[in-house]
Amino acid sequence: MLRTPRVAIVGSVCLATFLASVLRKSGYTITEIISRDSARSRQRARRVAAKVGARAVTTQSATLEAALLWFCVPDREVRSAAASLSVRARGRVRFAFHSSGALTSHELDSLRKAGTAIASVHPLMTFVPGSHPSLGGVPFAVEGDAAATRIARRIVRDLGGDSFGLPAARKAAYHTWATLTSPLFLAFLVTLEEVARAAGLTRAGSRRKSLPIIRQTLENYSRLGPRHSFSGPIIRGDVETVAKHLVVLRKYPEARAVYVALARSALRRLPVKNRKELRKLLQD
Repeated sequence: MLRTPRVAIVGSVCLATFLASVLRKSGYTITEIISRDSARSRQRARRVAAKVGARAVTTQSATLEAALLWFCVPDREVRSAAASLSVRARGRVRFAFHSSGALTSHELDSLRKAGTAIASVHPLMTFVPGSHPSLGGVPFAVEGDAAATRIARRIVRDLGGDSFGLPAARKAAYHTWATLTSPLFLAFLVTLEEVARAAGLTRAGSRRKSLPIIRQTLENYSRLGPRHSFSGPIIRGDVETVAKHLVVLRKYPEARAVYVALARSALRRLPVKNRKELRKLLQD
């Protein structure tokens, strides 16, 4: 098995751009950035290719002179992108990965039929324009053929990450968890901004003032665990205080629904005083 296989990347947006860069820095040769045949896609592919010394090509012009084909495209496009390259991949591409968190490696079955070992390789990290996260210690969920998962684990190590096996049947549940971890956590932070307006803060002021307590909460959660990190009126059983919160939130029904859902979750999962009274209050 090649120590550092030559890599062709399918896609040209955030994850594709990031992976191409970190793979190049880790000693991997990027041969092609493969995009759809549209002016915008080709332009993005040229920008990425220029940064990593690769060729910008389309699915029709790709030569696939690489041992590894890595798909970084939206979930709805993985299967069709793989099928469009499967004929030319025969006898050339030894391994193919996709980085969807929700889909299994079977999305690449057209390549498997062409003799390519396949895997899904998903980094549990957020990638957005203008951000350059470190992959040090980042977990990668890996699932698929034995040969492909072996080389995937090796590549993840080279990138500084930690791989772990994930059964195909659990991919959807895994990605639900991952979505709660970052995108919906961000939605919760936006809800905080809305409630802060009731206290007279601007959205920017809310972000600035809330970050110290958010960071400390995450530090406590990491070091002490959830039970010993829980504080505030609910753990104290301050029914009257929680009632005041609910009154304020009447003007913000969406934020109120979030507050109530999280408070009910706390009643079920965290140490709470006056549980019965709080449960009755939150049901009204």
